[in-house]
Amino acid sequence: MTGPMAPDQFRALFPALSGRVWLDTPASPPGALPVTNALTEAINAWQAGQLDASGWESAAPATRIGFARYLGVPEADVALMGSVAEAAATVAASLPPARRTIVVGDDEFRSNLFPWLALRDKGYRILEVPTAPHGRTESLLAAIDGTTALVAVSHVLSIDGERIDLARVRSATDAVGARLFVDATQSLGVLRPDLGTVRPDYLAVHGYKWMLCPRGAAWLVTPHHDELQPLLPSWKSTADGAYFGGRLHPAAGAARCDTSPAWLSWVGAAAAVRLVSSLPAETVEQHCLALADSFRQGAEAAGASSVGTGQPSHIVTVQVSDPSGLSDRLRSHRVQALVNRDRLRVGFHFFNNDDDVAVALRALAG
Repeated sequence: MTGPMAPDQFRALFPALSGRVWLDTPASPPGALPVTNALTEAINAWQAGQLDASGWESAAPATRIGFARYLGVPEADVALMGSVAEAAATVAASLPPARRTIVVGDDEFRSNLFPWLALRDKGYRILEVPTAPHGRTESLLAAIDGTTALVAVSHVLSIDGERIDLARVRSATDAVGARLFVDATQSLGVLRPDLGTVRPDYLAVHGYKWMLCPRGAAWLVTPHHDELQPLLPSWKSTADGAYFGGRLHPAAGAARCDTSPAWLSWVGAAAAVRLVSSLPAETVEQHCLALADSFRQGAEAAGASSVGTGQPSHIVTVQVSDPSGLSDRLRSHRVQALVNRDRLRVGFHFFNNDDDVAVALRALAG
């Protein structure tokens, strides 16, 4: 193939989409052929007694290189993790002691909430900020002051799809000398934060959402890697990579916090990062935001009300009056989406199209 990949070419890599409208990537996407093929090849070799341990082992560090290139950050700034909670807990255990206040939204995803709440036992003040009617960005900005050590925020929260204005939060933390922790799990792969402007002190991403990876492959990106204290020091976090005996000499860069990789997760992640890196990033973002806006407008015209305020994203949540009936209609239209109590949540990736929006709106309208 020559030139940037088009949405229909990308869509053809997902066999599940031949019979379903997949709007549930905020939970997890269907498997992409390059990813499932890599996993199938590895599993077949394992079954045949031809397990390629060295090849599987090399997948994680290879993915570090690919992920760093995808973001445009130094490879030395990338640590290999198993989850966002592990990334947040690593940072929480390594914060400089000068200040003791952490600012975080009270409705944050728990992987980016509980590691900070646990710091209360160590004398930290954890300020849980309620979301005001004008949105999370404004709420967080109002809570930042000269005592703030760190602000922890998700770029996009799947509870309602609000997109935080990271540039404004960065400006506020800069003004008081605080650090910024960003969870980009629900945005990276579709949205591209301006890292040159935002300059997050810590960026955590679990790849099993919009990055199309298997669950268990995550990254922590930070220029403060020399401060990090590994939660699980092992042979993977050492400089010499030896197996037995000796003294603990941490590896250079963020690799000092690497954990022993779950082989198959990283075999799949290597293929997924290559795939996502081949997409035209600006086109992907525009495509997905346009689909989300089209659905949002159609849902409101059908009588559903949008949930959340602030800047919208590729994830849309609307309040509905007949959740049980809507669930039945979604199933009959073969639409994969989340209905939770009186809310419908949908999310749009580059493989989605206008037909998907139309089918979902027909199901919503009943």
